[in-house]
Amino acid sequence: MGISRLQVAFWSVVILCSGLAAAGRPDGGYHLLKKYELGAAPGGKEYWDYITFDAPTRRLYISHNTEVKVVDADSGAIVGSVPDLKRVHGIVVMNDLGRGFISDGGADEVVVFDLKTLKPTGHIKTGGNPDCIIYDPASKHIFAMNGKTNDASVIDPGTLAVVATIPIGGRPEYAVPDGHGTIYDNVEDKNEVVAIDSKTNTVTSHWPIAPAEEATAIDLDVEHHRLFIGGRNKVLAIMSVDTGKVVQNFPIGAGVDTNIFEPATGLLFVATREGTLHVYHEDSPDKFTVVETVKTEFGARNMALDPKTHQLFIDTADFTPAPEPTTEQSHPQPTPVSGTFRLLVYGH
Repeated sequence: MGISRLQVAFWSVVILCSGLAAAGRPDGGYHLLKKYELGAAPGGKEYWDYITFDAPTRRLYISHNTEVKVVDADSGAIVGSVPDLKRVHGIVVMNDLGRGFISDGGADEVVVFDLKTLKPTGHIKTGGNPDCIIYDPASKHIFAMNGKTNDASVIDPGTLAVVATIPIGGRPEYAVPDGHGTIYDNVEDKNEVVAIDSKTNTVTSHWPIAPAEEATAIDLDVEHHRLFIGGRNKVLAIMSVDTGKVVQNFPIGAGVDTNIFEPATGLLFVATREGTLHVYHEDSPDKFTVVETVKTEFGARNMALDPKTHQLFIDTADFTPAPEPTTEQSHPQPTPVSGTFRLLVYGH
């Protein structure tokens, strides 16, 4: 049966008015594709945090206790490592400068390293326990969020100097820039998000994130002005940055640490420590729907996305059972087993 011009016009309007990258709701089907063993952390104590995927070189920079493990994203081969750190959190890669930047929370500094040799080349003193580290293209500065001193160190990546320190008013966590001069940062102990003007280096807004609490993970749909905030109280909050209001929320697993929004598909991915990967679709800026919840592995809470293959990289390890509670430790946690650190690759 033929399609009339009226029908063509109708569907053209529907597609245009949606304003979303994905025309239809994906069916899901994410599952484990590959698993790569990454070896023991130096010193034998397993700890990991952020993963950075660098698209131009197709390398993964993986936080691994006192080193940054560098892995080929296509083969899983270990390219090398940046050694002799104290406690690694995040990594920023700047290919135009040939430099990488590591937030070393154990040393209260940002470590600069050469992208070719992977050798440390500089040390920049920051506030206490720098955790999240991001590059802001609007100001062309690096921002290190300092969890112990409740502030952010602003670094010029060319001169390697701290050019400003921004009081946050609470413990800053994961942050995300919009590319136009605003950075949004979770303030974990205040149950709020702050907006930072990256040109004046000042906090311009404080927004409550209820019903989410103790937020760690965050990402942004730049086009539709929506923040995705992962709370450790097992709530995902979706917020309008135009109003600072939460427009939708979902239950999630315990121990969230990474949210990633993919504009090309309209998919939002949320990874939690209990071993759940939540996948949502942006039907409209104010309406997200559940696509699927994928069972991963315990501890698989840190994640990166390859926009070319749409694959997700998530790391974890084996864990010993949690010990019995004591008076000194009423909520003991399972402990990762040395030498079992690995990278999981999920996709269709």
